[in-house]
Amino acid sequence: MTAQLGTPHDLVGIGIGPFNLSLAALAHGLPRQGVGELATAFYDQRRDFRWHPGLLIDGATLQVPFLADLVTLADPASPWSFLSHLKHKERLFPFYFAEQFHIQRSEYDAYCRWVAERLPGLHFGHQVDAVRWNPERELFEVDFTQLDADGEAEALGRTHTRNLVLGLGTAPYVPEPLRPLAEAPTVPVIHSSEYLDNRARVLAAAHVTVIGSGQSGAEVFLDLLRDRPAGREGLTWLARTDAFAPMEYSKLGLEHFTPDYTRYFHALPEAVRDRLVPAQWQLHKGIDAATIAAIHEELYRRTLHGGWPDAVLTPGVSVRTAGRVATTKVELHLEHTQQGVRSRLTTDAVVLATGYRERPLTSLLAGLDPYLRKDSAGRPRIDDRHRMVLDPAVTGSVFVQNGERHTHGVGAPDLGLAAWRSATILNTLTGKNPYPQPARTAFTTFGLDQREHTRPHPSGELLPLVEHP
Repeated sequence: MTAQLGTPHDLVGIGIGPFNLSLAALAHGLPRQGVGELATAFYDQRRDFRWHPGLLIDGATLQVPFLADLVTLADPASPWSFLSHLKHKERLFPFYFAEQFHIQRSEYDAYCRWVAERLPGLHFGHQVDAVRWNPERELFEVDFTQLDADGEAEALGRTHTRNLVLGLGTAPYVPEPLRPLAEAPTVPVIHSSEYLDNRARVLAAAHVTVIGSGQSGAEVFLDLLRDRPAGREGLTWLARTDAFAPMEYSKLGLEHFTPDYTRYFHALPEAVRDRLVPAQWQLHKGIDAATIAAIHEELYRRTLHGGWPDAVLTPGVSVRTAGRVATTKVELHLEHTQQGVRSRLTTDAVVLATGYRERPLTSLLAGLDPYLRKDSAGRPRIDDRHRMVLDPAVTGSVFVQNGERHTHGVGAPDLGLAAWRSATILNTLTGKNPYPQPARTAFTTFGLDQREHTRPHPSGELLPLVEHP
């Protein structure tokens, strides 16, 4: 094993997705608490940066404005901003005249790769295997495997750090009834995260079923619909939700993705937080209204010369079980939750737009388990500074990015809070407040102040509010 036993890092990041890339960009060049610059290193097992490559469908846009890049909402003057990327690529004037507030996903991916290729301290092709706390040295030990171009182990290594940040991201979720089919190569049953790699194969199928009512499902359905001949579309779109519902995108609704709401949510009792998260699905799991309109417009266009498109859109349906018919088809056993009716559907290909789940930390953090403080459901407790709550004997911190929805709410995976969270972590880490945070970020006041509330009197005097029975 090659060990890096020199000066320990101030911060080691595990995973290089948008959130840890944001942290690395904002950490670049920052002074440390002692002398010199903050020493950081970030590791990822992939060969290079890629952001949801299977869903970079032509024309698909981000659901947040371009200002929600890696750095701007914490440091608008950063050299790692999206506008800096455009200037470097000599595309600033074309972007100015395009008047696009929501950029294409492929453009966001290109921007992130531009940052990742130029930012020092990023180690791709390095798989982190284990993390431990060394009480004698008061440091975290991070064991990793360096991978070759084929993803095979090339060398083992170890580094030391005073603090860690976990940015492992999420993994595609395949429902239990469909897992055996997704692993069988004969019939295309794929997760939407692999859609573009399998698009030609899916398009060649006589009948395609899309499962999932979120943005990914809508984009895949629209892409398939646009490529099928009128009257012979052969498409079915199923969803468990009661409707193909639009995402909550009102101005005040969006304030659930502000630091103000994150702080409010974190202060709620655990049981209340657990009830809130699933109830707020339309804040982040609905469909962009423009995508819904585009689907309806495409379907309507196909009725202009008489007849209806061969496309079935049915919400409120769950897949009970599934199986193969011969070697070329899939049979889905369906149940309509409101009607209580069961049916079967035979199809030639299935695209599972069934979302993502947080990657489990159990294996990676097994060496830290004795030090972790957990909630009643066995999840790590995470404080308001995005740190895991550890035994006081551990002097370092373990920060979490996009693994704290149970403590910080629906904004945890949102790109719009990336720079703010990174700034919070760095302010905590350095103790120097290099990125001053706004005192207020929302017009909405979430919750009641526990102090006595007052109301203005015409004379200008403040009078206490009286509650009427």
